[in-house]
Amino acid sequence: MTPAQIEHVQTSWEQVVPIAKDAAALFYDRLFAIAPHTRSLFGEDIDEQGKKLMTILTTVVRGLKNFEKLEVAVWQLGRRHAVYKVSDDDFQPVAEALLWTLEQGLGGAFTSQVKESWVAAYTVLAGVMSGGMNSQYANFDVWKAQQVEN
Repeated sequence: MTPAQIEHVQTSWEQVVPIAKDAAALFYDRLFAIAPHTRSLFGEDIDEQGKKLMTILTTVVRGLKNFEKLEVAVWQLGRRHAVYKVSDDDFQPVAEALLWTLEQGLGGAFTSQVKESWVAAYTVLAGVMSGGMNSQYANFDVWKAQQVEN
């Protein structure tokens, strides 16, 4: 991701933070509409899940400028999601629901540049998360060294 893309993602996300509860509801409504099978991955309390989602997204977005530090946490998040039975196929509908939610929440501020920046961020982050989900190693440093070799 470029510095400009990081700036677009961070600036647009700060516009979503004040409407986080509504954004979370929009996100899950959209996700379950386009990928009904994902509903079983979540507990009964979607409001609580929405709070967790918004908290982690805020942490990740605000940490993008320090990606080396963030990468470990995102990889570990992937490890946890493997336990929840999330699959790589689940990343696409999540991306679609996230982009749709951002478009709804930001309105005219969701420009093509902002969208492209979010796609770039999501692609990088989903790749790291997937790496954590699918790693045969429980150690980030071992996984990272293997990535560098390949």
